[in-house]
Amino acid sequence: MTFASKITVARILLVPVFAVLAIYYGKSIEEGHPKEWLRWWALGVFITAAASDGLDGWIARRFNQRSKFGATIDPIADKLLLLTGIITLSLVDWGENGWRIPLWFSALVIVRDFIILGGCAILHYTNHSLKVKPHWSGKVCTVTQMFALGWVMLRVVPFDPIYPCIVAAIFTLWSGYVYLRRGLRRLKDSPDAQAGSL
Repeated sequence: MTFASKITVARILLVPVFAVLAIYYGKSIEEGHPKEWLRWWALGVFITAAASDGLDGWIARRFNQRSKFGATIDPIADKLLLLTGIITLSLVDWGENGWRIPLWFSALVIVRDFIILGGCAILHYTNHSLKVKPHWSGKVCTVTQMFALGWVMLRVVPFDPIYPCIVAAIFTLWSGYVYLRRGLRRLKDSPDAQAGSL
């Protein structure tokens, strides 16, 4: 295991730490005695985990530490952090008057990711070669989802979190449609055809 991969594994280990801190902070709000130190610790852990994504990638490129294990586990770590953040912050309030990620948004993100994962599994088990190539809509989707999370955690702007979630939902649906269309097109190709990109 390379040093870059160890950083990725550390990011995965930080995910449950963030979830526990976030949940306990939410409980302190529910009890009427918000423990702000829990919120800042949760935010710090999340930012550290998110920042490590760029760090392990830079180390892998700079010191030639690319590996099959790292290429597999890195996107898993990223998705795990993002999904945990969205799900956790949709289950507990992080402020007064229901300051949280809407449940419908959390469900939308989960369904979209499961559809993409299921599509990849179908292509794999039908012997269709698969090369994942990120689409710009997927990158914008991730950015808007992270922005919605930051909106809830930082509480800088007093407007309801539903507004950034609506924007993120639009790109979540759009990127899901793009990847679904690519997968269906790839499924129509012969399994012996030249490798394509999802």
